[in-house]
Amino acid sequence: MKRVAIVGGGITGLSAAFYLRKWGNVLDIPLEIKLYEASDRLGGKVQTVKQDGFTMERGADSFLARKKPGMKLMEDLGLEDQLYRNKTGQSYVLVHNQLHKIPAGSYMGIPIQEDALLASEILSEEGKKRALAEVSQPKGVPVSDQSLGQFLRRRFGDELVDHLLAPLLSGIYSSNVDDMSLMTSFPHFYEYEQKYGSIIKGLREELPERRKGTGKKEGQFVSVQGGLITVIEALEKELSSSIQKYTAIQKVTQENGVYTLYDNQDNTYNADGVILAIPHRSVSGMFEQTEALTALETIPVTSVANVVLAFNKEAIEQALDGTGFVVSRTSDVRITACTWTHEKWPATTPEDKALLRVYVGRPDDQKIVTYSDQEIIEIVRKDLQKVMNIEADPEFSMVTRWQYLMPQYTVGHKEKISQVNQAIATEFPGVVLAGASYNGVGLPDCIADGTQAAADLLDYVKY
Repeated sequence: MKRVAIVGGGITGLSAAFYLRKWGNVLDIPLEIKLYEASDRLGGKVQTVKQDGFTMERGADSFLARKKPGMKLMEDLGLEDQLYRNKTGQSYVLVHNQLHKIPAGSYMGIPIQEDALLASEILSEEGKKRALAEVSQPKGVPVSDQSLGQFLRRRFGDELVDHLLAPLLSGIYSSNVDDMSLMTSFPHFYEYEQKYGSIIKGLREELPERRKGTGKKEGQFVSVQGGLITVIEALEKELSSSIQKYTAIQKVTQENGVYTLYDNQDNTYNADGVILAIPHRSVSGMFEQTEALTALETIPVTSVANVVLAFNKEAIEQALDGTGFVVSRTSDVRITACTWTHEKWPATTPEDKALLRVYVGRPDDQKIVTYSDQEIIEIVRKDLQKVMNIEADPEFSMVTRWQYLMPQYTVGHKEKISQVNQAIATEFPGVVLAGASYNGVGLPDCIADGTQAAADLLDYVKY
């Protein structure tokens, strides 16, 4: 029997354990799987809170349906009939303290339909002209990586980037768009430029018709009835005999191809292979030999916080015909985005109530995350009053901080991770890294990483 240890009980580690067991059974490979979680709960950033008829997410509230690993896991867990898509609607961007509709027929802010951008008031006439001139901009010289922000500025000009693209794209990664790696975050933009000579031309050619603004519009995001915790509970039920909570792995040693894991209770466990599904900052300190892992320490991290606010619907004086807004840096507020959760996910909120989720913690405003709950709530409420004229007190509020847990995919990230993986394969064969620090921060990305880690480790231990 082969012994496998998985460190970390977030969605990545749970996905790895689930598929290791599933494939081990299919291939008739006897496996003993142990999953160690340092805290008293599984799920990592997936946390669902239910209160007074509300269903609220502290972390991710959904995942992209077009990313297949997430949907495949739902199918394998038997959760397909519990999935539902977000309610579609107009989304906005706050520019110079005014809410503007994001132009129809755009993709992540990139204008596919010329008329929609021309009718918008987000950009000046000169800014519109420069953005639409992207179709005639020369193709860039092929490079291994570059700044996402600088790439987009070269193609569309500063105004579209600062007013629309940066708020939409950088918010996904809690990053500064000018520091982000193009090839790790949005490589298809580069591929469109190289193949078609233009991102707009590439999008027009390759996007499905309904994404171009024709046909029936369907929500792109998927959640689960009862909240995303339903997924974690289903995984925990499947893996219950393999899970060990309250167990922090502090050190890993290697001798004669066997790894020994030392936990915080002076216990040890021997394994033939190890998956480390934990933040990258926690990895290198586990090993006595760290040359292969020192590059991980150079991956930057940021912190973010979000505030959930519940109101009576009548307290929202401004009609909300949409799903929320992002904030450009031309506006003098500290919030970075606001989701009108009761509009985007109606099932989460009683009919006579409103539920907002507001985000803070720009890369250049990290101190706000360290403020007290009350201080953060006061800042958020002040900004919401300015933007949406909400003066009523919330029925309740909830602050969630994710401190030093948002990995930054800076230029060269993909190459750095490749080098780390090659070094680990040499120095620590049978050790696999997986999680949001490496190949993607969304739930489907983490599920895909855990799935791939399971495949790699199974391939290693089966011989």
